[in-house]
Amino acid sequence: MKELILNGVRIRPGQNLNLELPIAKLPTHTLIDLPIFIRSAKKPGPVVLISGGIHGDEINGIATAKKILEEVDENLDLRKGTLIIIPLVNIYGFLSNSRTFPDGRDLNRSFPGSKKGSLASQIAYILSNEIIPLIDYGVDFHTGGRMLTNYPQIRVDYSDQEALDLAKSFGSRFVVNSKYIEKSFRKSAYKSNKRILVYEGGESMRLDEFAIDEGVQGTKRLLASLGMIDNLSEPSHTIFLNGSDWIRAKASGIFNSNIQLGEAVKKGQVLAKISDPYGQVKIPVKAPSNGFVIGINNMPVINVGDALIHVGKE
Repeated sequence: MKELILNGVRIRPGQNLNLELPIAKLPTHTLIDLPIFIRSAKKPGPVVLISGGIHGDEINGIATAKKILEEVDENLDLRKGTLIIIPLVNIYGFLSNSRTFPDGRDLNRSFPGSKKGSLASQIAYILSNEIIPLIDYGVDFHTGGRMLTNYPQIRVDYSDQEALDLAKSFGSRFVVNSKYIEKSFRKSAYKSNKRILVYEGGESMRLDEFAIDEGVQGTKRLLASLGMIDNLSEPSHTIFLNGSDWIRAKASGIFNSNIQLGEAVKKGQVLAKISDPYGQVKIPVKAPSNGFVIGINNMPVINVGDALIHVGKE
């Protein structure tokens, strides 16, 4: 069993620790710490990271990681291995209800980071050097953007068989083929031979109980497949989507959809309509192919070119 040392603290088998990793100071010189929760079984096993809030406005992911931590502390028996839970990674974005850091940089495009780079780059450097070396696997919780809701889904690169097997164990309804993105947390972990699944569900700045529960249940199934907890729930029938496309607005106006997230659609099916404010113009929005609705824009007033409906294809 590899020895786990985080911020100079040795993590012993069977130990529960709450650590605060110093990361930076606000302009007021108030110290910002990164709270990290470690739950370790007495029996050795995999080390799994549960993280949320890499984008500070993705509150749903933070709530999902928090709920997993609560269940581990209250009633979930960890049989072997270690959980490292970081519910809120981007504290700066959380404080300002923002996806990014104060300088506008995206933490999830800043890896592996630099000790002397931008603020986002420095946080990425800490995660790359303090967290990634300790873990074997991880689940990173995300949501859709502002006014964009994602149906709960796992995103994984289908060419990576180990990651795909983890996605199957997670057991979400949809698994979407998503190539590794340069400078992302997931790609940085992959380069270190670690596997992190990206979970997408819900909308930023909004709590979605369905997406939270799906994230918790999927994580439990994953942990059970690794022998870390007892198997508590069966996965739903998983649909593997080889690709996806956003249907974009061909005109500006008022967007009114008549389909639901998760719904199967057929090529040519009218999914929504775009009208002017006076009811004189009505433009149908049609499905370009057969597939499933995995994301939808909740903004009623849209401009030409806006992403409206995300359709995943088998």
